Amino acid sequence: MPCAIVLVIGAVILSFAGCSKSSEDVLTGGNSICDTTSVQYARDIVPILQSICYDCHGTGNTAGSGGILLQGYSNLKVYINSRPSGGPVSYLEGNVTHNSSSGYTPMPYGLPKLPNCEVNTIAAWIHQGAPNN
Repeated sequence: MPCAIVLVIGAVILSFAGCSKSSEDVLTGGNSICDTTSVQYARDIVPILQSICYDCHGTGNTAGSGGILLQGYSNLKVYINSRPSGGPVSYLEGNVTHNSSSGYTPMPYGLPKLPNCEVNTIAAWIHQGAPNN
């Protein structure tokens, strides 16, 4: 009987070993909450673009790689209002969701897809009318 109790206690301890803040970070990308209910351009979208997109599509040395300039609201709005022929969503949304089957180019180019929270934030902002707020 004592062996059975030790085994049960051991099993309980081991089952909790996988539950930790670090394993939560792996599942959520480090963000426990991805709130997309009221996305703002300056607060939410610009930081994503600055950290990922502006290296190639900013006004710096590359000055809009491939002729695509995303820095500045009016420049970005062009890629929100346009879509490839027959494409279901804007160029920006299709590209960051890696929707290559509908004529979009997965971005960032040659790199893994953005974290889900960032993709969902961009998509939510577009679906909320892409306000300049």
